[in-house]
This record gives sequence, C-alpha cells and structure tokens, in this order.
Amino acid sequence: MEILSKKNSLFLFMWLAVSVSLAQNQKLQDAFSTSYKAEASGEYNRAIELMRKEYNENSYELNVRLGWLTYNKGSFTESAAYYNKAIQIMPMSIEARLGFALPASAMGNWDQVITRYKEILKIDPNHYVTNYRMGLIYYYRQDYATAFKFFERIANMYPFDYDAVVMFGWANLRLGKTREARILLNKALLIKPGDASALEGLGMIK
Repeated sequence: MEILSKKNSLFLFMWLAVSVSLAQNQKLQDAFSTSYKAEASGEYNRAIELMRKEYNENSYELNVRLGWLTYNKGSFTESAAYYNKAIQIMPMSIEARLGFALPASAMGNWDQVITRYKEILKIDPNHYVTNYRMGLIYYYRQDYATAFKFFERIANMYPFDYDAVVMFGWANLRLGKTREARILLNKALLIKPGDASALEGLGMIK
C-alpha cells in the first residue's frame, strides 16, 4: 500500500507539472499572438510590453522577437543587445546574426556587421543573403577585389539571379574586366529587360 501511495503521489506531481507547463505555454502563445496583432497595427510599444511581461532571458524566441520589435521602434542599441543574447543561447543561429545586422547597420557599426556576417559564412559558406551583403559592403567601400569574390560565388550558384549577376558585372567592370562585364550585364538584361543599372554599366564600356 505504501508503494502504491508513493506511485500515486509521483503521478499527481507529474500531472501537475505538465498542467502548469501547458498553461504557461498557452499564456506565452497568447502573448505572441497579441504582440503580432499590435505590431501589425504599428503599436510597437504595446507589442514590446507584451513580450517583456513574459520575458525569460534564456528564451531564444523572446530575445529574437524583442530584438525585431525594438529595432522597428528605433531602439537600436537595445535591439542589438537582444540579438546578441539570442546568439549566446543558440550559437549556430544564422537568423539572429542577420537580425543583429539590422540595428548594427542602422547605427553605422559596419565592422560589427562584417564580424557577424563572417560568423554566418563559417556556418554556411554559400549563404546567399550574407554573400550578397558582404559584396555590397566591400563594393561601396571601393574594395572591388574583395567584393568580386562574394559576387562571383553567388553568381555561380544563381546564374539567372538578377542581383547576383548585375553586381558581379559591376565588380568586373570596376576591376577593368570589360569583356566579362559586358557578358554579365547583357545577361542581366535578359533577366530584367531595360534595366537601368545594366544599361549604365554597358554605356561605360568602350
């Protein structure tokens, strides 16, 4: 009888634990749902407050959500902190690193952006968005040789992608590779006929 009583007590404890966990999860789902609706209405302060009421510093989801909301509110330093916390929780997260780049770039912290992008490329060397953005950063820094490497990678992986092809064309043009640039910019016109950027580049080739 004593053994049976202990088993019943253990079952009751487990049942109560599961019930509490389910109730907490439902409460969190409701908070996220209401937060999404507030965001859709442009009520960022309310959306943030709903998340903060449920905040757990060990929750990846809450940190990423708050990173996004505070970024949209314009609180860039706070946003970056939330995204950094999310990265600490999930070290392999690409999305949190992409998220971090939003407030960091808004603050002009491009070296921090590059650091996070390099981390992404260690996880996924062929990540399209990161390669493209790294190419843009170096292109506008007029480091065309470095930009070339990033654009070359995505243009080889996505040969009929406008952004990859046109920027690879421009990188070739800036490096004096006019033959390659002409071919690529003409390809860009097949993807996007009449494109102003491709036509401008072709107009610079003599």
